[in-house]
Amino acid sequence: MCIDEVGYLSYSNRHADLLFEIINRRYEQKSTLITTNRPFSEWGEVFPGAACVVSLIDRLIHHAEIISFEGESYRLKEAKERAEKKQKKRTEKNNEKH
Repeated sequence: MCIDEVGYLSYSNRHADLLFEIINRRYEQKSTLITTNRPFSEWGEVFPGAACVVSLIDRLIHHAEIISFEGESYRLKEAKERAEKKQKKRTEKNNEKH
């Protein structure tokens, strides 16, 4: 199972409980992939007030391989490239007019 972008939004205690229930049922039984833009130390902000956050993280990392990516967002990179292409076209059109 893949759960994408945990941490992008904040979630209620009910959401934290449901995620914990899913992770707990899969714990040591099946693989689970989680993507997040937040370190585990900030998951208390993602699930404010949820009592299960420590237990949830504990189960996730027990047998985990944690892969951390550093660097620029590929979406941001693509947006910059598109903006540069548009600017280049505008410059070329302006040069043709003069």
